[in-house]
Amino acid sequence: MKILALFDLAHAVDPSQEFSPESLKEQDKPTEACVLECLNRLGHDVETLAVFDNVPAIVEKLTTYAPDLVFNLSESFHHDRSHEPNIPALLDLMKVRYTGSGPDALLLCKDKALAKKVLAYHRVHSPNFVVSHHAHPLRHLARFNYPAFVKPVGEESSDGISKASFARDEAEALERMRYIHQKFNCDVLIEEYIEGRELYLSVLGNHRLTVFPPRELFFEQVPEDTPKFATYHAKWNEKYRQKWGITNGPAKPLPERMPESLTQLAKKVYRLLKIRGFGRIDVRITPKGDVFVIEANPNPSLAADEDFAQAALNAGVTYDALIQEILNAALA
Repeated sequence: MKILALFDLAHAVDPSQEFSPESLKEQDKPTEACVLECLNRLGHDVETLAVFDNVPAIVEKLTTYAPDLVFNLSESFHHDRSHEPNIPALLDLMKVRYTGSGPDALLLCKDKALAKKVLAYHRVHSPNFVVSHHAHPLRHLARFNYPAFVKPVGEESSDGISKASFARDEAEALERMRYIHQKFNCDVLIEEYIEGRELYLSVLGNHRLTVFPPRELFFEQVPEDTPKFATYHAKWNEKYRQKWGITNGPAKPLPERMPESLTQLAKKVYRLLKIRGFGRIDVRITPKGDVFVIEANPNPSLAADEDFAQAALNAGVTYDALIQEILNAALA
């Protein structure tokens, strides 16, 4: 097929500039490099387009190249991730097929508070929460169960999450809330902290869904009495991960019948939040065996060494087969 690999950069570039896997690695774009290498291996006719703030360049490229499919790897526009849903919305207007979720799922899931309200309506367990709006910050947290977990409503990839996100009381929660308001200029989600194991459930497809074996986040050298959660450093700082023995891998054994219930839960959340193509559902399991949905991630990272691709590999699906399945889902 003719495929346009569409992705974003943090700066403007010439729309005619073509990118290779090597040049993408130099731009610190490992996911884009992995996908482009794979599309080439699969024998597709692939061109690239990097976007920053140029809508006419997207329209012109779609018109002149006329791809059968856009592999949508864009996450921002004007280097602002709140605009992520607008790229697939433009592709919809131009009646171009593309991989991954549409603007509806991206809008729903990017607003973590709204996604939680949808899930709560359908009786999906997630932590209790309140929202502090940037324009009118909360002054008190009445009748809130501590500890709390404080994070930006709309950021992704653990941006804005650090050890200080764990709040033992109202004073700590409000202090972290004010910091996020100031640094990110956004609303803040203050939710009940769920102690337990953190699992990632990767889902593939549109109507007939495949849920791959769960992955788990491990904290092998973190003291037993220390709260364990995915901070920005815990996800992306390799030296930090090595220091504290933080790894991602196949989930350790689960209680009887829980794997089946997690599969059904992942499918339910995926459908409720209108995710399509591929997505990841993050859950926490308490020591008592209660399961809480933390958040849903449409269009998660597709780098070969990230959880989604590794979960597929655990199920016997090679990286090339996975990327082709994502293309097939977009065509369907």
